[in-house]
Amino acid sequence: MAHVIVRSWQETYRGLMADDVLDDPGFVAARVGFWTAALTDERYRENRVAVAERGGRVIGVAMSGPAQDAGAHWQTQLYVLYVYAADHGSGAGTALLRWVVPETESAVLWVADPNPRAQAFYVKHGFVADGASTVDEGLRAIRMVRAGSRDVTPQECAPGPPPRAPGGGR
Repeated sequence: MAHVIVRSWQETYRGLMADDVLDDPGFVAARVGFWTAALTDERYRENRVAVAERGGRVIGVAMSGPAQDAGAHWQTQLYVLYVYAADHGSGAGTALLRWVVPETESAVLWVADPNPRAQAFYVKHGFVADGASTVDEGLRAIRMVRAGSRDVTPQECAPGPPPRAPGGGR
């Protein structure tokens, strides 16, 4: 799981983030530490985690959980969704998203900007940019929201301060 995150960041954010961040020798170990906690620590008990496999090899990973913004109207926040670039278009991303964020739930996520492929993917799945943005580790991200079955409109999802994603996901 950690390797999917690290390689996906390297594939996606090269040129948008500093190479020393992407090539940090401790990057994989830090992600291993995070995923160990995410799968075993009680504070993540409400999160949903899924992996996509092809031929017994993990090719994608996703994680969602309760929205961090206390005043949020969303049921769920997508924290992590990464699939190896070679597996884009395979359906793995869609399957992961549907598993961790059911289409019936209102949801929020932060996605790197620019990242037109990911943004188009989320639009295809009912998300819209709500105008909120942030910069973290030199990378700009925009917030996207989806109403779900609670009939919450994107306009009701009032902008608030952006939370940091626990998995470093974008």
